[in-house]
Amino acid sequence: MKFSTRIDAEMPASRLFDKVNDFNRLEQLLIQRGASVTRIDPADEPGTGMGWNIAFDWRGRERALRLEVVRFDRPEHVTMTGLSEALELTIDSSVVALSQTRSRLVFEADIRPRNMRARLMLQTAKLGKARLDRRFETRIRELVGELGGLG
Repeated sequence: MKFSTRIDAEMPASRLFDKVNDFNRLEQLLIQRGASVTRIDPADEPGTGMGWNIAFDWRGRERALRLEVVRFDRPEHVTMTGLSEALELTIDSSVVALSQTRSRLVFEADIRPRNMRARLMLQTAKLGKARLDRRFETRIRELVGELGGLG
């Protein structure tokens, strides 16, 4: 199942890229929301190979996700892949300069099932895809706002 959204910002593309890909700030936001976040690699600079083990409660059960940066092309594109017990996740974020002071973030998430239970869950979720699309856009807009990428 694919989700995507576009968000325009009143800032240069390189600055938006840096705000949206501030991994230390992302870690803090996840922890504030109750997730347990452990860095896999010791690198301080963002780039390919960065990764995290993330544990969180969802629908009354503890879930675990291993997330890794597989492509990091500053100031344009970042791709992360994630793996959980039930799902494979690919997150792409691209920043496009619209002018010297305006830019656009294109954020896409692709979720694929790894087992029959997850396949059934995603099939059921497709019935409410329009509502899920709206929630996805709202959540990404909130996240970008919290990272300082809007305004």
